[in-house]
Amino acid sequence: MELCLMIEGQEGVTWSQWVALARTCEAHGIPKLFRSDHYLNLEGVGDRGSLDAWGTLCGLAAVTSTVRLGTLVSPATFRHPSELAKLVTTADQISGGRVELGLGAGWHEREHEAYGFGFAGLGERMDVLEEQLQVVLGNWSGSAAAPFSFAGDHYTLAELDAEPKPLQEPHPPLLIGGSGGRRSCLLAARYGDEYNTAFASLEEVRQRGEQLAQACRAEGRPMLPYSLMTTVLIGADEDELAQRAARLEQRIGAAPGSTLNESPHGWIVGTVQDAAEQLRALSDAGIERVFCQHLLHDDLDAVALLGERLAPLVAAGGPPA
Repeated sequence: MELCLMIEGQEGVTWSQWVALARTCEAHGIPKLFRSDHYLNLEGVGDRGSLDAWGTLCGLAAVTSTVRLGTLVSPATFRHPSELAKLVTTADQISGGRVELGLGAGWHEREHEAYGFGFAGLGERMDVLEEQLQVVLGNWSGSAAAPFSFAGDHYTLAELDAEPKPLQEPHPPLLIGGSGGRRSCLLAARYGDEYNTAFASLEEVRQRGEQLAQACRAEGRPMLPYSLMTTVLIGADEDELAQRAARLEQRIGAAPGSTLNESPHGWIVGTVQDAAEQLRALSDAGIERVFCQHLLHDDLDAVALLGERLAPLVAAGGPPA
């Protein structure tokens, strides 16, 4: 199992903090740094804003050398797919081929209302997502000899040869986000390179994995890589864990002691050894990669602990050292 870092950009993460996070990942062997793609703080905290996700990733691409970068996930409702494809291509070129695109249907209605983005019902948003996947892939594959044209219900393109192309071949990896529903699994099996689900219990992981496997069989594809995004709160020992939990509870407005007494649904909470056991159970259930949501984004020691201590314990799937 591979452990990656996931940061909620809409929690007021500054540019200098993004650079520090990326460099800490590189210093401590964390292979991927992904970020949310939101413009509005989801809890309505007015002084916590967000830099644009792909603007951030383009900037980080220029100041890093090894860490892979991506979104988890970009809403199909935010950008025209040709614009999105161009942004990802730009980041891929700047980084030397180190970006991945996570794409989903979009879900936070208040955010769409505030910024003036349309927000249709779920069925239509899923239709938009499918067309976006087709258009993004068409941007990346069309050529002068075989230009890409598309006529859908939401987008129309005529004889496009978008240059330059991404450096990665055949294209940057596409992650599809979902909660195990039939449509999201089908889209992942048809167009994606990885399926990511969030905040799932062990049983939910198994159920969603079976839904994905069925979709892959229906599309005649091998099982896709299957990943999880969830909050990971760890400490080197019980005292450090308690201190870190207290800081997190204060930041998110949770009752003191609540994260340790009864962890929120799907979270990984514990000492490094305890967290390794929880992660190994997820690995046994089919999860190949965990995007560790780190809500204390200014706590670089926790990032170092993730890379130096926890990741080696779960990398090979064996017992703790």
